[in-house]
Amino acid sequence: MLKKRVIPVLLLRDGRMAKGVQFGNYRDTGNPKTAVRIYSAQDADELVFLDIQASLQSRTALLEIIREAATECFMPLAAGGGIESIDDVRELLLAGADKVVVTTAAVTNPGLITAISERFGNQCVVAGIDYRCDADGAKVWIRCGTEATQLDPVEHARNLAALGAGEIFLNSIDHDGLMDGYDLDMAEKIASAVSVPVIVCGGAGNFMHLAELLKDTSASAAACASLFHFGDNNPIRARSYLRNLGIPMRVLK
Repeated sequence: MLKKRVIPVLLLRDGRMAKGVQFGNYRDTGNPKTAVRIYSAQDADELVFLDIQASLQSRTALLEIIREAATECFMPLAAGGGIESIDDVRELLLAGADKVVVTTAAVTNPGLITAISERFGNQCVVAGIDYRCDADGAKVWIRCGTEATQLDPVEHARNLAALGAGEIFLNSIDHDGLMDGYDLDMAEKIASAVSVPVIVCGGAGNFMHLAELLKDTSASAAACASLFHFGDNNPIRARSYLRNLGIPMRVLK
């Protein structure tokens, strides 16, 4: 049986960590280099870095953070934000990232998913899906939740997997930062629609929320930002809690 994963997410703006609510009202949450050391000591399963500003200055800071993280920790590193070309991908991989997260370009230039998969392998490309729900149903949003599309998240996920994505990173804008639990219904719809692993983000406020996601849906991983940024929760305690509930987790060496 495949082990489930718990993945801290670091949102970055100009080289600093930030966290908001429903993709807005961001506040500074500290130095990412310090967070990397802490998560490395806590033996996190993986780290995801998302540059939510995607400016030239912030991209330079992201590359520096990835380079340092790659020398200090021995877990998979995924990086995303403003990726628009193979050159952007190559730059991140050379800095030390193991995977790239492509979200907006997965909509505006879906052929990039195939190009990355063919050039670097599908294990290298994580297709991001940010979505909101309203009276008309769920729709994919791009550009950090500022631009709506008419794409259905489930169909979009199927298409991205067919194009060569090795994983799906599903992020609920509605649940982001509220710490009221994941969107389990959408998580299951996406995870059961594709054959690749699905990482779910948005809404984790306690360890029971992680357990609900990993026990009650087919999701492969629970991604968290607020849960680990605020309070004394950490990946070691989370994994222990989940393992005690019978959820298959990686055993620390």
